[in-house]
Amino acid sequence: MLIRLYDENPNPREILKVVEILRDGGVIIFPTDTIYGIGCDITKPKAIERIARIKNVKPEKAAFSFLFYDLSNISDYCKPISNSIFKLMKKNLPGPFTFILNANNNIPKHFRSTKKSIGIRIPGNNTIREIVKELGNPILSTSVKDDDTILEYSTDPELIHEKFGDLVDLVIDGGFGGNVPSTVIDCIGPEPVITRFGKGELIE
Repeated sequence: MLIRLYDENPNPREILKVVEILRDGGVIIFPTDTIYGIGCDITKPKAIERIARIKNVKPEKAAFSFLFYDLSNISDYCKPISNSIFKLMKKNLPGPFTFILNANNNIPKHFRSTKKSIGIRIPGNNTIREIVKELGNPILSTSVKDDDTILEYSTDPELIHEKFGDLVDLVIDGGFGGNVPSTVIDCIGPEPVITRFGKGELIE
């Protein structure tokens, strides 16, 4: 299924449809402020396994991020962070950044044995943030990769639907996506370190 939802004013009725699919254990492809992502409700292990199969990786080896609506409930899934890290996140989110933080024991049990840290994303995209808000818990996300050796990421939602439509339950067309991933900031050590330079200039 392909639906159109644009960032400026996503249709609340369509948002509810997407959330129902996620609650039923569905897998969706959606726009972000960087590249298109593929994701599911973090509490649905079978959906996570499906995504790992689509990406051809083992779930414990996959570079999944957790997408949040805002910073208010990251402490539900992460160990306490310093004031300086919190301020850094507050200055730069929502935005094209992934912050790596220490996970706590509240992350779903299918991650606990393998994940000591998690990537936190609050994309600057209203569509996916409204979906997360309505769902009531984070969405697990990973990028939609392309087999093309020149273009690493798919940008055209109709082509994405053509390629992945049979593998997922829903593709959200939010217009053309970008092909530069998020900048990754590792906040596990004493000082934050950028481990991948992607979209966005980090404000310190």
